[in-house]
Amino acid sequence: MADARFFDRAGPFSLETLARVAGADIAGAEPQVAEFTDVLPLQMAGPGDVSFIDNRRYVNAFRKTNAGLIIVAPDLASKAPPEAALLVTGDPYRGYAKVSQLFYPNAPAAGHSLERATVSPSAQIGERVVLREGAVIGDDCIIGDGCVIGEHTVIARGVRLGDSCQIGPNCTLMCCTIGAGVILHPGVRIGQDGFGFAPGAPEHEKVPQLGAVIVEDNVELGANTAVDRGAGPNTIIGAGTKIDNLCQIGHNVELGRGCLLAAQVGISGSTKVGNYVMIGGQAGIAGHLEIGDGAKIAAKSGVTKDIPAGMTVAGYPAIKSTEHWRNLAAVNRLRSKDRGSDDG
Repeated sequence: MADARFFDRAGPFSLETLARVAGADIAGAEPQVAEFTDVLPLQMAGPGDVSFIDNRRYVNAFRKTNAGLIIVAPDLASKAPPEAALLVTGDPYRGYAKVSQLFYPNAPAAGHSLERATVSPSAQIGERVVLREGAVIGDDCIIGDGCVIGEHTVIARGVRLGDSCQIGPNCTLMCCTIGAGVILHPGVRIGQDGFGFAPGAPEHEKVPQLGAVIVEDNVELGANTAVDRGAGPNTIIGAGTKIDNLCQIGHNVELGRGCLLAAQVGISGSTKVGNYVMIGGQAGIAGHLEIGDGAKIAAKSGVTKDIPAGMTVAGYPAIKSTEHWRNLAAVNRLRSKDRGSDDG
């Protein structure tokens, strides 16, 4: 249940409105209420609430739920409680996401709040911008309409933000251009030096990092994620890409559109990642590689070679996932035989 101290709820909404938003067909029993007031888990929902199921693991909770309206896939609809109304869709999780956004929309920026921020006279601040306490906006910055800049965030000289960005507290943005609708969670670092040194004795010589970072529209970066600026070429994060907490994106990396990166992923410099690539938690990718469109990299994998489009890899060094699991099964069989011979 959403805590009213932190989240404002919209609604209520009719069955027809919710079906349209979810892209679902109406089925099941007649609703017990005229309008629905909240979204809740199956175990907590009541007749006035919307819930969902997209995993067979929760079928027992689905059968027993008191939810008045349930978003469900066609193959599970027959297992619904007889008194529940249904929204049937091939992608119930996406439908739930859209319905949840309807009940809990992002609060629009209320207007200028500049008195406790530090703003350069040469900065351009758009309409309906909120700058929270301690925010710093440097020389020649451009902040688009409807942006919210969190407490103690520093936006350095020349940075540009598109419209409707949400920048969390304690972020630093330098040497970057940010698109529209970008969300940065607390502690994100964008545009700092890439890790570039000419090794040698008596000292490693620092290589100036003279590129920038381009973050395209509707990107989301998790808390304490770092994106280094390019050494000459730019580091690029493609439109719609979503990156979890504590990830590291090295200099000159190019991430395509719609990629998904789980927590603690690290991508070394100058690697190019295609569109709609999925990378599991704690995976590491070496530098100067190419990852094809639609590739999938399992958690904790170590990628040392190029990956063709559409391939799924796992392990260290990462290989085709089916081969990795066959190898692991073979090793386990050998271990079982060894234990058996020891017992004999």
